[in-house]
Amino acid sequence: MEKKKSFSSIFKEGIITNNPTFVQLLGMCPTLATTTSVINALGMGVAVIAVLSFSNLFISLLRKIIPKEVRIAAYIVVISGFVTAVDLLLQAFVPSISESLGLFIPLIVVNCIILARAEAFASKNDPIRSFCDGIATGIGFTFALTCIAAVRELLGSGKLFAGSDGTGGITVFGEWFSPVTILLLPCGAFITLGCIIALVNKIQSNAKERARLKELEKDAEEYQRTVSQTKTADSAEENSPVSYDGAVSAENV
Repeated sequence: MEKKKSFSSIFKEGIITNNPTFVQLLGMCPTLATTTSVINALGMGVAVIAVLSFSNLFISLLRKIIPKEVRIAAYIVVISGFVTAVDLLLQAFVPSISESLGLFIPLIVVNCIILARAEAFASKNDPIRSFCDGIATGIGFTFALTCIAAVRELLGSGKLFAGSDGTGGITVFGEWFSPVTILLLPCGAFITLGCIIALVNKIQSNAKERARLKELEKDAEEYQRTVSQTKTADSAEENSPVSYDGAVSAENV
């Protein structure tokens, strides 16, 4: 029987080691299109967290009922219901974000991150772990969007948390700063994403190298300890007194 993942492992993989954007490179369409501002990125991220967590929960509850032959269609039906609910809530309570994100909220239905977690995790695990997996993966996706949006907005306009029309926000750089407006264009999204992915890969490579060196040091210490114990045992045998009782008894006989 396959061992169930711990909750700490689920969150670590969803947010860091198996990040859906920086590691798996999933959901590139909303990643590139909605990261012109941090506000948009957070809005998309929260929407994905809600849809992903609750769709995972219901798909896990229904996993033994849904026939395998139509499981993908069933997943899309479940996901589309939550996407519709999230879309209506955004229109009712935060219409500015809903208008800014536009078509990308309904497109969450076919987001490969949602379908991938439904097929790979929710359909094979219990509801609680599936719900946590949805939250963890959604947080990882939101974190990635926010990082990309922060770089693009900060270097592209010198502000953070500006509105969809570019007004408001927190001015970080003064009048001396010349914005790199190319980062707010579609090509800027590719440039920013590529640079951040390269940085993430470098960090992971360094972490793996450090872990490998620690493992080698541990093996070397274990080897030295074994050699030292062997030498000590050999020295003890050489220095131990030899008993001639048996030989003397034989001569007497």
